[in-house]
Amino acid sequence: MINTEALKDLALETVQDPRSAARKIMSFNLSRDVLWSGLILSGVANSIIFSLSLLTTDTTMLPALFRNPLMFFALITGLLVLTVHAFYWTGRALGGQGSFGDLLALLVWLQALRAVAQAVMFVFLLISPLLGQLFSMMVGVLGLWITVNFVAEALRFPRLLHAFGVLVLAAVGMVFGLAVLIGLIGIAALGVPASV
Repeated sequence: MINTEALKDLALETVQDPRSAARKIMSFNLSRDVLWSGLILSGVANSIIFSLSLLTTDTTMLPALFRNPLMFFALITGLLVLTVHAFYWTGRALGGQGSFGDLLALLVWLQALRAVAQAVMFVFLLISPLLGQLFSMMVGVLGLWITVNFVAEALRFPRLLHAFGVLVLAAVGMVFGLAVLIGLIGIAALGVPASV
């Protein structure tokens, strides 16, 4: 049974030694149902925290999509699903040998950590916008480093360069997928039939 102390230790190890933490997470052998539920919950958590953070900023310049919590949840959850598939299939095309479940487990854990980081950033923003922005930049760089290591471990790549290539190529494909997703969400939000 994983307790709070074990989760804290795993979070610290994720920052200090991402590949070692990845091996531990994959060893849990969580079922797909648990993992997909975790992905949805992380989408909910990130959406709630993002919506709260908007209370401290001027939202008049933001698109309506980002000001609607339900639409934002649909966007971020859809993007997470798209990310998992893009990383996996791009990795397989480049010779990766890992399983989809392992990659999903690692990205769900990463999103859980991201939700915690967003909550901390929200507190920093209340104290000092500059402090919040600096923390956000640090989290962004650290998140990229962890992601590269997680992808390398999940797909059994010997070098991080392979995993970085997966991220770059997957990002190109995701730009198109995200455009389609936003289009579908935007159409639904306007109440226009998708066939129009």
